[in-house]
Amino acid sequence: MVGKMQTQAERMALIRQAAKKFQATQTKQARFRRQEKQEVREDERYWTDASRYANEYYGEVYRETTRFDNDWD
Repeated sequence: MVGKMQTQAERMALIRQAAKKFQATQTKQARFRRQEKQEVREDERYWTDASRYANEYYGEVYRETTRFDNDWD
């Protein structure tokens, strides 16, 4: 026999301890997910219009690079 015999009360105590640890982990992960969602909603700085973004942040370089784009026909 490798280990000592456990009573049902000891096994139940171990299960409660493991469940408490698991629940703490789940609560921590849920809190983290909620914080991530809130940060995404508050951060409205993403761009949906790529040409507008390029024009605003790269200006003349963007215009010089794309000025002949329609001449490929």
